[in-house]
Amino acid sequence: MVEDIIFKLNDHKKMKYKILRYFNAAGCDKTQEVGEWHEPETHLIPLILRSLKPSKNIMTVYGTDYNTKDGTCVRDYIHVSDLASAHVICLHSLIQEGKSEIYNLSNERGYSVLEILTKVEEITGQKVNVKFGPRRHGDPDILVGDSSKIRRELGWVSNHSSLTNIINTAWEWNKKLILN
Repeated sequence: MVEDIIFKLNDHKKMKYKILRYFNAAGCDKTQEVGEWHEPETHLIPLILRSLKPSKNIMTVYGTDYNTKDGTCVRDYIHVSDLASAHVICLHSLIQEGKSEIYNLSNERGYSVLEILTKVEEITGQKVNVKFGPRRHGDPDILVGDSSKIRRELGWVSNHSSLTNIINTAWEWNKKLILN
């Protein structure tokens, strides 16, 4: 609905836009000043990290029957620093060219839930207490983005979105809150 309003404003020459469609934003900025912490938490990586609290919470994995290599769903994660750089590039482009566009922002690489769990255990040195639950209704097997348009048109590059960096930065942020 918001995009429809933006399109109508653009059609009436009242506003130009750059719409950025994120895939799964994750990680923390390198200064560790800002990170993800909200209630209720619904995002996979913070949920896994929070499950490492000394109270030994259980991390529920929803579904092991997806049509993927390990049976868990696959999603695309992009580091918040890469999202920030895309915003800056788009703002400059909008100011200079005034051309309205829509871009996907993704890593263009999917990771399964079990791959994420394994990487969290590797980085944190802790075992995640996992329970397997039923698949959530409506979840697709694989959801991976395509950022080729913003790369091609604006030269945007995803520099921070390796799974290791995403989890490392998220862990550094979360462990201050989890372990204290």
